[in-house]
Amino acid sequence: MLLMASSGFGIVQMADAHPDSFWGFIKPQFAHQAWQGCSLWDLIQPSFMFMVGVAVPFSCMKRREHGQSFFGMAWHALTRSILLVALGLMLATHAGDKHTVFLFTNVLAQIGLGYFFLFVLSRMGWEYMVSGIILILAGYSWFFINHPLPTAEQVAAIAGMKGTENALLPGFAGHWSIHLNAAAEFDRWFLNQLPQATPFQFNPGGYQTLNFVPALATMLGGAVTGDYLLRSLSSDKRKCAVLLISGIIFVLVGTGMDLRILPVAGEQFGHLTVMPVVKRIWTPSWAVLSGGWVLIMLAIFYWLVEILGMRRVVFPLVVVGMNSITIYLLHSLSAGWIRDHLHKHLPDAAFPAYWTPVIERCGVLFVLWLVCFWLYRQKAFLKL
Repeated sequence: MLLMASSGFGIVQMADAHPDSFWGFIKPQFAHQAWQGCSLWDLIQPSFMFMVGVAVPFSCMKRREHGQSFFGMAWHALTRSILLVALGLMLATHAGDKHTVFLFTNVLAQIGLGYFFLFVLSRMGWEYMVSGIILILAGYSWFFINHPLPTAEQVAAIAGMKGTENALLPGFAGHWSIHLNAAAEFDRWFLNQLPQATPFQFNPGGYQTLNFVPALATMLGGAVTGDYLLRSLSSDKRKCAVLLISGIIFVLVGTGMDLRILPVAGEQFGHLTVMPVVKRIWTPSWAVLSGGWVLIMLAIFYWLVEILGMRRVVFPLVVVGMNSITIYLLHSLSAGWIRDHLHKHLPDAAFPAYWTPVIERCGVLFVLWLVCFWLYRQKAFLKL
């Protein structure tokens, strides 16, 4: 959430203004991949969703200690799901829209669509969660592979569209091409069953409603991890090692699934991809790869906090983490307003031309962090 609220620290804007500088070198890590691949910025959403899963076993344990029944927890999970979807729709509907925009690709809506199923499977035990992950990823792979490959006419029809560069994949990987995949076909049917200002054809970024299905596997991976951390009698060092080794294995597996074989020595071998890593449609290979990176990051923080005891170092992250939905909503709704008021109330000298993109975004981040810090001091935490 802290990284998201930074808006990339203005690095993308700095790179655009100075393409041959250091900013241009690090820019790819602070922007979403156009289609296939992975960057630091792409890992924000899976990290958030994975940690939602990690929190579930701890939340359920606390509610059981307070005497809440399974049905009481199930009702809470269901209402939370509905509220998250409603918040997602609110954020998808902008000031100029006359009616609700029914798009479910926002991260809150995606969590809401899968949260109730996450709760039910997490209460059944780790064996059911692991089985659920396998069945979800295998079934979702079959769903895409069973959808016909795009025809030459379909590819030609969208080839000139903005955002389709390098997103129309060759050969077998074409099952995961932008706008021409199984989930895109589902959205063209499903979203047009709902009130729309104009008939829905495609999401410009290629994001799909059904992303919540493989993303549920990501959340279940988090729940398995949380259950392990909660119940295991192993030492903290052993837990940290398990997290790190598991993360490395998943990164290697996800990378292997994304393997691309290019023509060699002028011979046309074509391209071979077992399954492309595409965050925008949450391919199962993306779920595996991103889950691995999140486990590695979690292992690092577990080592810093639980083993080295460096709690003060991570305190700024705790302030944000305790009100993660708050800072997400505040950033989505008021980042521009905060930026404009910083310019109104601070002297022009505070915004030197070269550094303006960085100062603006870091200023917005600082204001949002101060709000979360004030809420933290007041013990005021937004919970759904």
